[in-house]
Amino acid sequence: MLILDKVKIGNSVQINLGLSKDRLTKETIDAINISSLGKIRDFRITDGKGIGVVLQLSNGKEQWFFEDEIDLLDENGNVIKKNNDKKENSNFLFDFFKRLNYENKNKVSELLNPINFLIWLVVSFKDIF
Repeated sequence: MLILDKVKIGNSVQINLGLSKDRLTKETIDAINISSLGKIRDFRITDGKGIGVVLQLSNGKEQWFFEDEIDLLDENGNVIKKNNDKKENSNFLFDFFKRLNYENKNKVSELLNPINFLIWLVVSFKDIF
């Protein structure tokens, strides 16, 4: 979901407490239990790829949330369903590399096999690209 395309600063969103409860303080959890709605105050880059939001909670405090920890609301206050359909390359090579799996080798002959090395190398780099 590209949150920047769907909301602006000042819009209200609903906080999904189940996804963020483990990293929040008791004071923040209490404020969310009173009202799970928050108002967007700012956007922040999460890990270089995603966008997070700074929300103003019902107690007036601000708290940072990941994009997947909130639900967007329409103008009537109803939750907008998230569209998780990602268009990915349906190329044969991409499909092949996704299914490729490496099992650790223990025998010297297996370790010296260049094919095993290439499989290890591809599996190691597939998450990077």
